[in-house]
Amino acid sequence: MSTLPAKKLFTGWHMTAILVGFFAIVMAVNFTMARLAYSTFGGKVVENSYVASQQYNDLLARAEVQDQMGWTQSVWLDRTRHMRITLGQGGRPLAITSATAIVSHPLGSVPSRTLTMVRDGKGGMISTAPLEQGRWRVDLIVRHDAQEARYRSDVR
Repeated sequence: MSTLPAKKLFTGWHMTAILVGFFAIVMAVNFTMARLAYSTFGGKVVENSYVASQQYNDLLARAEVQDQMGWTQSVWLDRTRHMRITLGQGGRPLAITSATAIVSHPLGSVPSRTLTMVRDGKGGMISTAPLEQGRWRVDLIVRHDAQEARYRSDVR
């Protein structure tokens, strides 16, 4: 007759170890994800959300007027990473009177800055300084004669 090895019993200590190990892993993952989220959060979007909500209807009205102008804008970086802007209406180019470009990192980790824009001699505008490598959000205010339009674009 052979002797079988004695079976080890599954005790309360085993179950306790499994539960403690499971929740330790869950907590470690949660704390890691929270830390990563906090370290990449760029900050607030608006100073006062209540005031921003009160101005929302005005913002929608201005957007509708802007849409009725029928302007099309194009924003890109040339091979030297200078930002270029062109404006058109109905397939025809429009000469830009002036443009203001504020560039910011989409996550807010780099402070936003205003680019100086000058005429490129072809009706468009070009920045006087190149943009660093990376992804940038561009908030534009473009003027043609007395009319003004605002756009937001992403460039890489």
